[in-house]
Amino acid sequence: MSDTSDPRGEFPHEEQPAAEQAGASPSGGTAPAAPGPAGAEGNAPEEAAAAPALTEDHVREQLKQVIDPELFVNIVDLGLVYVVDLQPNDQTGKTDIHVEMTLTSPMCPAGPQLVGSSRQVLESIPGVGEVDIKVVMDPPWTQDMMTEDARDQLNIF
Repeated sequence: MSDTSDPRGEFPHEEQPAAEQAGASPSGGTAPAAPGPAGAEGNAPEEAAAAPALTEDHVREQLKQVIDPELFVNIVDLGLVYVVDLQPNDQTGKTDIHVEMTLTSPMCPAGPQLVGSSRQVLESIPGVGEVDIKVVMDPPWTQDMMTEDARDQLNIF
């Protein structure tokens, strides 16, 4: 059932601006990395070049860009996104994303568009590797799954 053809939050806080971590001084030149405690994050050059770790909240926030073309509300606030699972891939150094989502009805004509748009948004996030989106119908979607914002947009009280 996995689609092989075609996930709100912020990145973790960093102690130093990225330019300083990469060896650039505030004046724009290069400077040696400041010594830090052994094992501290951000001291190794390869760590400074790596993308910040993804979070489920960040993935969900990005998925809010996907708008249901019939209801004009994003898929997260509609309650269509059930599962966001992030798995670091040691071979690629990237994070693979598995999403389980549903549709407002089993015969939703916008289903392929929602899956394709979700895939496009997720693949555009820096540091993302494989994207797997699975459409599930259990549990069936109900209006109770919508956020208050979605209810307000649809005038459902």
